[in-house]
Amino acid sequence: MSRVHGTKDFWIGALRVEGPAFAAAVAEAPPETPVLSCPGWSIADLTLHLGSFYHWVASFAGSGATSAPAERLERGEPAPGVTPLQYWQQGYDRLLALFDGLDPEAPAWNWAPQPKKAGFWPRRAAHETAVHRWDAQLAIAAGEPVEAKLAADGVSEVLDTWLPAGRRRAPGQWHGVVQLAAVDAAQQWYLRLRGEGVALLDTDTILDHDEHRARAHVSGTASDLLLALWGRVSFDTLDVTGDRGLLDGLRVG
Repeated sequence: MSRVHGTKDFWIGALRVEGPAFAAAVAEAPPETPVLSCPGWSIADLTLHLGSFYHWVASFAGSGATSAPAERLERGEPAPGVTPLQYWQQGYDRLLALFDGLDPEAPAWNWAPQPKKAGFWPRRAAHETAVHRWDAQLAIAAGEPVEAKLAADGVSEVLDTWLPAGRRRAPGQWHGVVQLAAVDAAQQWYLRLRGEGVALLDTDTILDHDEHRARAHVSGTASDLLLALWGRVSFDTLDVTGDRGLLDGLRVG
């Protein structure tokens, strides 16, 4: 069953680690360096994207409003003379300042089928940053795994937030049950794919009949599971048995 691993302090702590690691990787690469895990993007594009995300979230997450804000521009809008990394740093500092004083129970819009509370955003920012930190490090041939506890919560976020919101990479029809197991985080997830829908199953109450038997099993480190769900690595790099076709219904990136 999906389990949220963190609290606001946990996610802010992760953001304080992943953010500087992202910046360090970006600083080592020329702006035009290709980001192999984000085809068509350069390091400058990736940096503007993440900086834009920070500025966008900071613009509304503490306002108390639950209506949808204006969409951000995908690559960001730095002021003239501001480099992508400077723009990113401005957004990062702005977001941390907001999160430090944020009540996670305060009203705040989000796009997921979840309560409209501000606590959604420190979690989302931590995982957005961790995956893009990996992207930036990969561009300089130095990709480091996502820390196991953070990665396990990132897997849960894909399953309890992205998939229920219909944000699959390849919309389509899948039928079956998939088991994911993070070998370094003592956690497993069962989920049922039925048509375009997905439902997390409580591993303590799975019924023993054909409809509920897992048809695909995937195990690996929490980081590799997370990166596979986000399309950064192939599921073939993990230990997979059963119907591999079902895994196409889990990809969100």
